[in-house]
Parts: sequence; C-alpha cells; structure tokens
Amino acid sequence: MRKIGVVVNPIAGMGGRVGLKGTDDSVEEARSRGAEPRAPHRARAALESLSTHASDVHIVTVGGIMGEDEVRSADFDSAPTVVHETPAETTAEDTQRAVEAFLEHDVDLVVFVGGDGTAADVAETISRAERDTPILGVPAGVKIYSSVFAVTPRAAGRIAATYERTERREVNDIDEAAYREGSVQSELKAVVNVPVAEAVQSNKQLSGGSVETLAAGFASDVEPGTTYVLGPGSTLGAIKQQLGFEGSPLGVDVWRTDSDVSPTSDSDEGVGSPAGEILVWDGSESDILAALGDRNVVVVSPIGGQGFIFGRGNQQLSPAVLRQSELVVVASNAKLDEIGELRVDIDDPDLESSLRGWQKVRVGRFEHRLLRIV
Repeated sequence: MRKIGVVVNPIAGMGGRVGLKGTDDSVEEARSRGAEPRAPHRARAALESLSTHASDVHIVTVGGIMGEDEVRSADFDSAPTVVHETPAETTAEDTQRAVEAFLEHDVDLVVFVGGDGTAADVAETISRAERDTPILGVPAGVKIYSSVFAVTPRAAGRIAATYERTERREVNDIDEAAYREGSVQSELKAVVNVPVAEAVQSNKQLSGGSVETLAAGFASDVEPGTTYVLGPGSTLGAIKQQLGFEGSPLGVDVWRTDSDVSPTSDSDEGVGSPAGEILVWDGSESDILAALGDRNVVVVSPIGGQGFIFGRGNQQLSPAVLRQSELVVVASNAKLDEIGELRVDIDDPDLESSLRGWQKVRVGRFEHRLLRIV
C-alpha cells in the first residue's frame, strides 16, 4: 500500500482572478477584492482521481481545510491519519510543519496543493531533513514556474497512484513584489525527486524571440468596435506597443478599437497604431467583465516550455470572460516548435472540453500555424 502525505495551502491562487499576480503577503487584499478560495476544489479533483486509480492508498494529512476535509470527501478504503489541526490563519510554517510530520510517518510521496511558494516550502523542508522523499504539486497558485507540478489536478491524482520511478527536477519561485511591478526575478529554491510522467509540466521559459512582425500583422487586422482582452507576456507586450500603449507586462489589459478604426500607416517598416482606447490596465476578472462589449476577443500567448494558454498567471481570464469572447492565440515559431501542443487548466470541464482541438496560432504578419489544444 502506498502512503501519501497530502497538504493543501488553502489561500493559494486567491489573488489570480482579482489581479494580484499571487497571494504571498496579500491575503487580506485578495479577500477585500472578493477573492474566493481556489485550492480546496482543486485538491478535491486530485484526490478523487487518486481514489479512482488506487483506492487502497493510505493518506496522511492535516486536519480541516489543509487536507482532511478534501481527503474525506474522496472514496478511500481507509480513514486518513491526521497529524495536527489547521490553525485559524495558515502560514508557510504550517506547510513546513505538516511536511515534517509526513516525513516522521515515512510517506512514500508528498502531494501538495498550491503554487511555487508552497513548492519551495515543501522542498526546503525535505532538504533540511536530508531526505529524498518525492513530491508532486497540484497546480493551484497564480504563478507556476517549477517543474514539479502535474499539468492538471486530475493528472496529479493519476500520477500519484501509478508512477513507478522518479527524477530530479527544479523548484523555482519569483519575487511577487517585483512581479507585480512587471519584473520577473526567478530563483532556484531546490532540486527534488518528482514522479516521472508525461503529464508533469516543464519549467517555464523566461525568454523569447522577436515578434515585431507578428505584432504589426495583428495591429493591421484589428476590427472596428471590437474589445480586445490582451493577456500577459512579452509577445502580448509587443502587440500592445503596436496598438499604441504601454501595457501591463504581467497583467491583463482591455483595449477597444474605434468604430471606424483604420491603421495610420501600412508599409514595409510596419503598421501604425490604429485608433482605440484603453478601458482596463492590469485588470481583475470583475474589471474585465465590466469592460466587455458586443464583440470581444481574448488574445493570449502560450507559456514557453509548458504550452498553457489559460490557467497559469492569467486566471483573470476566467470561464465567465472566455464564454463571452472569441479566442486568438499568438506565438513565435520557435516557441511552438518547443512546446508542441497547447494546454488549458481553468476549473471548468465543459469549457475546457469545448476549447480542445485544433487552434490557429498567429506566428507572423500573415502566417498562421495549427496546434492542438489538449
């Protein structure tokens, strides 16, 4: 029987849909903006998948919302071992305390639900104990840069039940304060053992090639009276500049064309900025929803090395936004060659299913490629 430690960071990901880029040191602000917990139901999805694939596992967890509540909702053959209770307000120290207890119970695997900060807490605790216990992340945070996460919660459950070997992978975290200001400062926190599976994501790649012609082509094709919801990243940054404004580099901006829009120039040197106005800069889900018009287009670029177009760093682009919008994906050829396929992770199985299939991706001024959303 496989023994698995399960710990849930109940505040992970709360800042995503309200535009905070993360929840470290910002829990109260997230709550004041109306943020709701995201981690518990993602934990439940992972545990239900784990139970389906191996109901005879034994779970060691934390009482209440840090694990026990969701473990008991899944159909396991035995009751969980509870190491201690969840405090009224959780901190990183509570995650570390849980992992220390899991190691005392000699678990075979630590499954955590959270983001990169939680991954670092888990990995550093195992390192301090001089153990090599493997870990596996259920993605629930805003930023997921580390290569220790399954691509979806259900994939995490399946991997935890069926993996046969592990490999060394990196845990990275970034400075959230700098991230909110538009600067990505990534730091290697640990190298840990992780189950080997195709559904474990790669590290997020932070660099990319030139996309000037792609951006110029996009700007030349904007249509009158259309609301464009422009996601984060350097590729979208080039498009925002071509549209005539300095966008939020790591946030979501909303820009609407005039009803009689036309480019100011069209030459070999590029396309001038079409007429339009910024409706939202670095918006939350509610900001974006309030700005939507009669015709809306969400524009995103996949994360290098991973292929996610939704669910990593852009949770503001929620199912409610996507259901009212068309989709445009843009990327360089080099990025598409690297990732091979696109992914979504948006907590809405019906919408995820409708998005799957072949997607046209703009790669240049006129050129497009087809890539499958899996």
